[in-house]
Amino acid sequence: MSMQTELHHKWQQVLARDARQDGRFVFAVRTTGIYCRPSCPSRRPRRDSVEFFANPNDAERAGYRACLRCKPTEISSQAQAVLKARQILDNADGTVTLADLSNRVGLSPFHLQRLFKRATGLSPREYQSARRMQHVKSGLRKGDDVTTALYDAGFGSPSRLYEKASQQLGMTPGEYRRGGEGANLRYAIVATPLGRMLVAATERGLSAVRFGESVSELEQALRQEFHSAEFHRDDKELREYVEPLLAAIRGENTTVDLPLDIRATAFQKKVWDALKQIPRGETRSYTEVARQIGEPTAVRAVARACATNPVAVAVPCHRVVRSDGDVSGYRWGVERKKKLLEREQAAR
Repeated sequence: MSMQTELHHKWQQVLARDARQDGRFVFAVRTTGIYCRPSCPSRRPRRDSVEFFANPNDAERAGYRACLRCKPTEISSQAQAVLKARQILDNADGTVTLADLSNRVGLSPFHLQRLFKRATGLSPREYQSARRMQHVKSGLRKGDDVTTALYDAGFGSPSRLYEKASQQLGMTPGEYRRGGEGANLRYAIVATPLGRMLVAATERGLSAVRFGESVSELEQALRQEFHSAEFHRDDKELREYVEPLLAAIRGENTTVDLPLDIRATAFQKKVWDALKQIPRGETRSYTEVARQIGEPTAVRAVARACATNPVAVAVPCHRVVRSDGDVSGYRWGVERKKKLLEREQAAR
């Protein structure tokens, strides 16, 4: 991962108030001289005012002082247990059973399972599966052959990898290794009241809706992951996707019901399906969405699913706010989120 990509990911985690990153890094605000944990409930600063540090000591050596609201130098015993469990799993050579993990952390299997899922949105077993797939992706990107990437990541057989590949890679491991070679993406870039919008689709449906300031920025982001895919800009042919999205952005009385071709975990799919049920002009809190999908303790995981939504507006993650009504973060900028909500509420 490049430094720029890593910083982008950290900023997205800060916008999502992702408590799973607490203890992994802190962010500091130049204009206030204060540093915070990623989940700090305070209002988010401008991105150009923020820098990141690996730990509180590094931030303090740079002249920053700890936030009195989120107290980034403190960590609860429960958070310490989850962090220790994650470090064990991250550094394990093979699969770690729940019994072995709970013994090493010093908690009962039931208690550890509950704490771990509340903090990460995944069970320890699901977390290990996700980590293995990340290792596969990393190996394939480096140019490893599929067999080498498979066994290096801890998959016991090719069948286990291919079972998960379609959902988590969006293609076979061989296709992913070739940078999406053979995949065909049509895209359009149009001006909107929120800035430029890129809309991309395959023959199966909508796969990306993104906002940005320039055509080059949007095109570069689209090509970054699947560098060998075939891209065709076709503003005319994508009007069937673009026009409903533009109408929704303008606040018109319309329903965006477009076919989607997006890859998601089972949890992300539950969250995104719930978001599509929020009526135009209304909002829901992260807590309410968690309850709606039957995961009342997974509030932070719901926030993360909103932050990773690949099709803005089509899946209306902008309609999810904090319990106190604060607009909170948005992958494409808080100001865009505010404008979307204002237009929808005014039309209603």
